[in-house]
Amino acid sequence: MVVKTSHLPAGGETVLGGEFMMNAGGKGANQAVAAARYGNRVVFVAKTGDDLYGERVRLSLSKEGIVLDYLSVDPLHPSGVALITIDAKAENCIVVASGANMHLSTADVDAAREEISAADVVLMQLESPIETVTYAARMAAEAGVRVVLNPAPAPDEPLPAELMRSLYLITPNRSEASRLSGIEVRDLESAREAAKAILDRGPQCVIITLGGDGSLVYDGQEFTFVEATRVEAVDTTAAGDTYNGVLATMIAEGRSLKDAAREASVAAAISVTRMGAQPAAPTRDEVAAMMGR
Repeated sequence: MVVKTSHLPAGGETVLGGEFMMNAGGKGANQAVAAARYGNRVVFVAKTGDDLYGERVRLSLSKEGIVLDYLSVDPLHPSGVALITIDAKAENCIVVASGANMHLSTADVDAAREEISAADVVLMQLESPIETVTYAARMAAEAGVRVVLNPAPAPDEPLPAELMRSLYLITPNRSEASRLSGIEVRDLESAREAAKAILDRGPQCVIITLGGDGSLVYDGQEFTFVEATRVEAVDTTAAGDTYNGVLATMIAEGRSLKDAAREASVAAAISVTRMGAQPAAPTRDEVAAMMGR
């Protein structure tokens, strides 16, 4: 549920005026939609409540062609909801009531074992229990499947060592990289140091996303800086989710990490020129047109 207004309210402040909209969101669902709009087969493992929002989620994702065999319904907890405020500069603040998302269990993952083990890439984020994410990552890694983790929302505690060792790629933003590495990311040099520190904890590769400043790719041997595509932003809410969905798609198709990051960066740039989360994700043709292909 999104309100776009002149500025983000300070503590105790009420801001009058603004535009309201409601659309489907959730980090995992946003990433699934971004990947599906690239023409890939996407299987979504998740949980909603037995409510109107859950029904809307199922309907919107089915229209994207996403496989929903493992989108289960929790009769005891409501669907997750995000309350989002966006200011005139396209900056946002978000409060999430996780609901059923935080009750996705290892049993739910077990139900999807065959799909997970046969996947090209497993993409996850942290709006599900860390124990469940770790379990799924181990399952995928043991099957030889590349695991991509977008460590958002950033946890208060360090990520489990077992999870980190199971990752092919981790994709923190500036603040998440600072928290994961213990090194404040202020510029490219500090981002390089943070990437090295994160890689030492287990993942094979690291991409630190820097918003409008681009992204830093580190494959354990060399660094590549990918410039951001310059656009007029109106809503940055799901830019990171779009980036990760397209990135995972490119990796699944055998593209190099550098090329995947470049394409994901363009997709994210297109997404911030539009309002909403899932509605903002571009198609492959739109990205190709912006890249001059």
